[in-house]
Amino acid sequence: MSEYIEEQIKQIPDKPGVYLMKDSSGEIIYVGKARSLKKRVRSYFRKGNHSFKTTIMVDDIEDFDYIVTDTEMESFILEANLIKKHQPQYNIRLKDDKTYPFIKITTYEDFPRIKKTRVVKNDGSKYFGPFADVGAIYKTINILKDLFKLRSCNYDISEEKQLERPCLNYYIDKCMAPCVGKISKEEYHKLIDQVVLFLSGRQKNLIDKIEEKMNTAAENENFEKAARYRDAIQAVEEISRQQKVMSEDDQDRDIIAIKEDGSYCVQLLLVKNGKLIGQEHYILEVPEGEDQHEVMSSFLQQYYEQAPQLPDEILINTEINNREILADRLKQLKGKKVEIKIPSRGNKKRLIEMALKNAEQNLKKDQIKRKYEEKRTVKAVEKLKEYLDLNKLPQHIEGFDISNIQGTDPVASMVVFKEGRAAKSEYRRFKIQHDEGPDDFAMMKEVVYRRYRRLINEERPLPDLILIDGGKGQLNAAQAILNELGIKEEIEMVGLAKREEEIFKANKDEPIILPKNSNALHLLQRVRDEAHRFAVNYHRKLRSRRITHSMLERVPGIGPEKRRALLQHFSSLAKIRSADVQKLKEVKGISDKLAQEISEYLEKNTRNI
Repeated sequence: MSEYIEEQIKQIPDKPGVYLMKDSSGEIIYVGKARSLKKRVRSYFRKGNHSFKTTIMVDDIEDFDYIVTDTEMESFILEANLIKKHQPQYNIRLKDDKTYPFIKITTYEDFPRIKKTRVVKNDGSKYFGPFADVGAIYKTINILKDLFKLRSCNYDISEEKQLERPCLNYYIDKCMAPCVGKISKEEYHKLIDQVVLFLSGRQKNLIDKIEEKMNTAAENENFEKAARYRDAIQAVEEISRQQKVMSEDDQDRDIIAIKEDGSYCVQLLLVKNGKLIGQEHYILEVPEGEDQHEVMSSFLQQYYEQAPQLPDEILINTEINNREILADRLKQLKGKKVEIKIPSRGNKKRLIEMALKNAEQNLKKDQIKRKYEEKRTVKAVEKLKEYLDLNKLPQHIEGFDISNIQGTDPVASMVVFKEGRAAKSEYRRFKIQHDEGPDDFAMMKEVVYRRYRRLINEERPLPDLILIDGGKGQLNAAQAILNELGIKEEIEMVGLAKREEEIFKANKDEPIILPKNSNALHLLQRVRDEAHRFAVNYHRKLRSRRITHSMLERVPGIGPEKRRALLQHFSSLAKIRSADVQKLKEVKGISDKLAQEISEYLEKNTRNI
C-alpha cells in the first residue's frame, strides 16, 4: 500500500457507501459497495487470500473515490447505477436494463394494473425503482392491491368493453370489479393516484392504514392476518428506505451542496430519470473575504454556462445572489424553466444532507491529496536532482518505450512529465520504420533521432532529462544519437532497468540504486510505466487493426468497399463477430445470403483471432 493510499484510508468514514477504484490515468476500473467503507477499502490492500481478479486489480489501483450513503441498501442500488454508467473493466457488467426490478403501473389503460417488471419501456406506464429487495416489492404490491382493491387480471377491459360476470376476487372483497362496471374509470383512477403518491415517497398515510387493519385483526384474534399486515408494514418501510436514493419522479435533477473547511468544496449529486447515478465534486480557489452565498452563485453561473445538459430542477443548500438572473439565464439555455430550490424537508432535503456528508469527506481527501501531491511532484523533482547529481532540476522529463511482439507492428511511445506531473497533451507515438527484424537498440536509436532532430529543426525547447526504459545497452544506443545530433551536453539521460530498478547514467559504470520508498524513484517509475502503457496501447490498436483487415479479407464475398462499410458501421472486428445476421443485414451492401456467410465464417474461425 502506498503512503498516499494509506493516508486516504485513515480518513474514510466507517459508514455505508460506494467506492470507485481508479487506475493511473484516473479511469474507474471497479465500483463496489460496502456496509463499512473503511473496512472494505482497507481489505484490498492487506495481505490475504485475495481472488486472482482482486490481486490483478489491486496492482492497477492508483487512487480511489467514494460516495457516503445512509444505509447499505442505498449503496446497493447506487452501485448498480454506477456500474451501468461507467462499465468498469473489473466489474461484471450487464448489457441491458435487467438489473433490479421496478414497480410498474399501467396508467395508459382505462383501469390500470400494478405489477413487477425488469424491463422499462416507453409505453405510457409509470415506473418506480429500481429496488434491490424483490421480496419487499411483492409484499408491497400485494398490500396495495389488498387495500385499494385493484384488479389483478390481464383482461383488456374498458368502460365500453366489459365482461359478463366478475371473478372470484370480487366476491371475496379483493377487487372493485371494473370488468363489469362496479366502479367508474374516474373513481378507479383516484385509487391509482393514491398508489402513485405512495410510490413517490409519501408512505405515512398508507402505513397508518395498514397499522389500523393490523390492530383490528389482532383485536379480533385473527393473528395470522395481523402478522400479514405486520409483514406488509415492514415491506412498505423497506421500499421507503430504498427510495431515498431515488427521486420522487422521473426528472433530471442536480443536488448541489457547498461546504467550507479551509477551502471550499462544492458537491454535485446527479439524478437522471429519477435515478441517482453518480457524483462530482469541485475544490474551489476562493479569494479571501468571499462568503458562501457568493461562492455558490459564482459556481452555478460558471458550471451551467458550460454544462452539456441542464436538469429540470436544481436543489441547493444555501441562498444565492442574483437568483432571478440565474434562473432567467438557465431558461434561455435550456429553452424552458429550470427550478432552483432550497429544500427544507422530505426526500429532497435528505439528498442535500447526503451531498453535504460527501462534501466533508472530499475536503478531507483533498487536504491529503495536496500534501502527497507536493511530495510526488515538487519534492520528488528536487530529490531526483540530488540523487542523480544532475546539473539542473529535471522539471521537463521525456520518457521512451518500445513495444512489439515477435517483431510485428513495432511502435514507440514518448511521454512528457512537467514539474512531476504528466503532460498528456504532449505525448507522442511513433510507427517504427526499422524493418530488419526485432532490434530494440536500433528502434530506440530511431525514435530518439526522430524526436530530437525535429525539436532542433523547429528550435523548440529540449527536455531537462530523458528516461530510457532499459539498461546500459539501450541507454548507450540512445546516447549515441545525442552525440550525433550535437546535444549531448545539453540534455542528461538515464536508463531505468525493471528487474532491480537500477538507474544507469552514461558517465557512470555502476548503477544507482535509490531507496524503494523514495519519491524520486516513484517519479521515474511513473514516467517509465506511463511510457510503457502508452506504447502497448498503440501497439494493440495497430495489431487489432491489421488482424481485423486480414480476417475480413478472407471472408468470401467481402471486398474493400464492403469491408469499409462493415468497419464504419461496427467500428471493430469484435462487434462484427458478436452481431447476429439481422444486424449484419443493416450494413449497406450486405445481403441476407452474405450476412449469413459472414456470420458462419467468423464463428468458425473465431479461435484464430
